[in-house]
Amino acid sequence: MTPPRVLTVAGSDSGGGAGIQADLKTMLALGVHGMSVLTAVTAQNSLGVRGVWELPAEAVRAQYRAVVDDIGVQAVKTGMLGSAELVETVAELISGTDAPAVVDPVGVSKHGDTLLAASALDAVRTKLLPAAAVATPNLDEVRQLTGVRVESEDDLRRAADAVLAYGPRWALIKGGHLAGDAVDLLTDGTAEHWLRAPRHRNRHTHGTGCTLASAIASGLARGLAVPEAVAAAKEYVTGAIAAGFPLGAGTGPVDHGWRFRA
Repeated sequence: MTPPRVLTVAGSDSGGGAGIQADLKTMLALGVHGMSVLTAVTAQNSLGVRGVWELPAEAVRAQYRAVVDDIGVQAVKTGMLGSAELVETVAELISGTDAPAVVDPVGVSKHGDTLLAASALDAVRTKLLPAAAVATPNLDEVRQLTGVRVESEDDLRRAADAVLAYGPRWALIKGGHLAGDAVDLLTDGTAEHWLRAPRHRNRHTHGTGCTLASAIASGLARGLAVPEAVAAAKEYVTGAIAAGFPLGAGTGPVDHGWRFRA
C-alpha cells in the first residue's frame, strides 16, 4: 500500500539537524513518504552557518514538477527560500497544486544567521502566505513580516491577526521564545486552539521549526484536519526536543527518532 506523500521545498543542512534532512527524518518517523525540492545548499554545523549557495529558480521548478507531475503529493511544506525569485517561484508552484501547503517562513537560523533576503519579505507577504493552508512563523519571523513584537501570551492574538491579514487559512504563532511553558496559538481568525507543553531545559533544539512544519504537513497528508494535525505535530516535536542530544560544540539537534527509542 502506498503511504501518503509529502514534498518539502527547503534548503539542505549539512549538519543534519534542520532543513531538508530534518524534514525527511520527520516524515519517515510519522509514516509518510518524504520527497524533496532543494532550494539551497548550506555549509553549517552546531555552531552556525558558514555559507549558503542558492539554486537557480529553474532547478527548483524542475525538481518540483518532476515529483508532482509523476508521483503526486498529499501535502507540501516550504522552508528556506532565500530570495524573492525563489519565493515567487515556489508560491506559484504551490498555488497550482491541489494539496495543502504548510509554510514555514524561515528568516533566521537557530544560530542567528539570516536566511531570507530583506528584498524577499514582500514576496513572502503577498505571494507565499496567501498560498498557505497553515503558516508557522516564530516570534522573530512575526516581527520581521508584520512589525508586531510579541512579549507575552496576550500578544499572540495580535500577531495571529497580523499574519492572517496576508491570507493564509490558518496561522500557528509559535511562542517558544516566551518565558514559561511553550505555548503556541493556532487560529483561522474564528476558532482558537492554544497548545501548551512543558518547557524542556535543553539547549539541543536545532531543527524545531522545520520539524514542526513537516509534522503538520505529514498529518494533513494522512487526512487530519488542521487542528488535529497541529496538535499531533506539537506532541511529536515536544518529545523530539526532550530527547535532543549533544552533537558538536554548539546547539545539537532534536531527536527525530525518539519514538523508536521510547
